[in-house]
Amino acid sequence: MISQLSWKIGGQQGEGVESTDRIFSSSLSRLGYYLYGYRHFSSRIKGGHTNNKIRISTKPIRSISDDLDILVAFDQESIDFNAHELRQGGVIIADAKFDPKVPEHIDARLFPVPITAIAEELGTSLFKNMAASGASWALLGLPLEVFNKAVEEEYGRKGAAIVEKNIEAVRKGAQFILDQAGGPLEEFTLAAPDGRQKLFMIGNEALALGALAAGCRFMSAYPITPASEIMEYLIKYLPKFGGTVIQTEDEIAAVTMAIGANYGGVRSFTASAGPGLSLMMEGIGLAGMTETPIVIVDTQRGGPSTGLPTKQEQSDLNAMIYGTHGEIPKIVIAPSTIEECFYDMIEAFNLAEQFQLPVIVMTDLQLSLGKQSAEMLDYSKIKIDRGYLVKDLPQLAENKMYTRYAFTENGVSPRVFPGEKNGIHHVTGVEHDEEGRPSENAANRKKMMDKRLKKLQYVKVTNPIIADAPHEAADLLIIGMGSIGGTIDEARQRLEKDGISTNHVTVRLIHPFPTEELKPHLEKAKKIVVVENNATAQLASLIKLHLGFGEKMHHILKYDGTPFLPSEIYNECKGVN
Repeated sequence: MISQLSWKIGGQQGEGVESTDRIFSSSLSRLGYYLYGYRHFSSRIKGGHTNNKIRISTKPIRSISDDLDILVAFDQESIDFNAHELRQGGVIIADAKFDPKVPEHIDARLFPVPITAIAEELGTSLFKNMAASGASWALLGLPLEVFNKAVEEEYGRKGAAIVEKNIEAVRKGAQFILDQAGGPLEEFTLAAPDGRQKLFMIGNEALALGALAAGCRFMSAYPITPASEIMEYLIKYLPKFGGTVIQTEDEIAAVTMAIGANYGGVRSFTASAGPGLSLMMEGIGLAGMTETPIVIVDTQRGGPSTGLPTKQEQSDLNAMIYGTHGEIPKIVIAPSTIEECFYDMIEAFNLAEQFQLPVIVMTDLQLSLGKQSAEMLDYSKIKIDRGYLVKDLPQLAENKMYTRYAFTENGVSPRVFPGEKNGIHHVTGVEHDEEGRPSENAANRKKMMDKRLKKLQYVKVTNPIIADAPHEAADLLIIGMGSIGGTIDEARQRLEKDGISTNHVTVRLIHPFPTEELKPHLEKAKKIVVVENNATAQLASLIKLHLGFGEKMHHILKYDGTPFLPSEIYNECKGVN
């Protein structure tokens, strides 16, 4: 028996690849396996090669695998494009319709299955995804009852007849390959999972659930890859809790509408990707100047401009920190796991209201869209802090307004919701005095700027870094952010076997930068390696800006639109050492 296995399905976009993967992986999750998925898809609705890769394990995993055990191919392009990943003795399950051929240099066992023919016998080629799934499932020797249950849940809304035909397609695909192979393949028999209950979701769903748990009741957003699932999730669930989602005409409207809702006292946010973040910059500046709390999620993708809408990148760091004109305080936090996506959203809403400023939650495409197993969430950890809110205000003197922007020791002024008796004040995007009245007075300007920026001195974030540092003076300190953490850990296991000692730090607070927390790890490292999905080493530049250590720092950069593989980080680190 084996403890883990990698499976991939490929075909043309719109051909059922996504639904095949969804049912196959959710069935494995039901059995209790840990999963980690990666979607390679085209930036169009239909056509263009797409593939979904799932890593299955009896133990927790947070990375895609270097190699591949089973490839399911709906066309020859899927074989040509992906067969190089197959390990020696791997398996290709291919639709017999296109007369599949294995490239000469690939050592793999081919199983041509009449996937399309089975589907057409049942009335439509749409059933071929289930025939392919059945063949895969049968080779692993897994119980069909579990898979059929997932099929019922997926297609139940379409009626019993459709469910029955899908299940029949599963059965026929399974039976054909079992007859061809002589039974399940022993070398692909998975050991039993640990039986622990797990979640199986994408980061966007965890972000949306976190917003809901944080008390958010309004989201305004414009659809954009890879952020749209956040809005889609909340469209379904937010109304059940008295909330509303509005699809706006653009990202400018989305951010300003969310600012207005927050000003009105409703926890609100928006979510987008790099191009949308660019359009939001003036609005983010408005939130900073008016000291209105707002949460913005940026799910990074390949840029610039339209760039690579469906591909991995981590290149928005500088934009998030410096993108607004002028200078305002803001907080940028970067979750690195599904669980952190949930808890960090709650903390983001608290921070936004505690310090009355914009908070940007930074993810990347792999974390946002890669479906993976996660530990059960602990709702007892949820704490709501709405910050310095005031009520029962004294009567104002004649011709006076409430000092909404009063100078305070930590820069955070008392906040009132609209309609609060004796709380009337002026709000404007131009510089203003304590009552919010426009002011160009030089002394007031300096004092107001100092007041706003002072807030960052008091920011405290849960786990600004996460350090796994078993060595006092490691050969390599490897630093990353976002979805890269699990891949780094897997590469480290190989490095340690080679006698190269490693420590690992995940940076979770991007701004204000966690200088004091990171410094001791940098000081004791012999060499520092910063791993990031961009071309200009933005995270490494931040480290050098705040702490130095450039003389012992090395970069591992990848910006071709694909996530890091463990072997890539391993090989690069070997070269550094």
